[in-house]
Amino acid sequence: MITVLFFARYKEELQTDKLQLDWQEGWQSLEDVRAHLIQRGTPWTTLEDPSLMCARNQEMCSLDTAVRAGDEVAFFPMVTGG
Repeated sequence: MITVLFFARYKEELQTDKLQLDWQEGWQSLEDVRAHLIQRGTPWTTLEDPSLMCARNQEMCSLDTAVRAGDEVAFFPMVTGG
């Protein structure tokens, strides 16, 4: 099992801030987890956002970062401030 967290507008669009997903044997990277969620269709396609940022176990990373059962994964949009 892995925990997937959503922040900012992803949280709003998906109407959830957290999911528990059963581990899938084929998953090797965060991209695999993201693709699994996108396959659910609307509103999950919001995760196709090219500015999507991610973290694994509370450390910023890229979508090609390895993922393992028990990990916590977070997806959030790029934020700007000023």
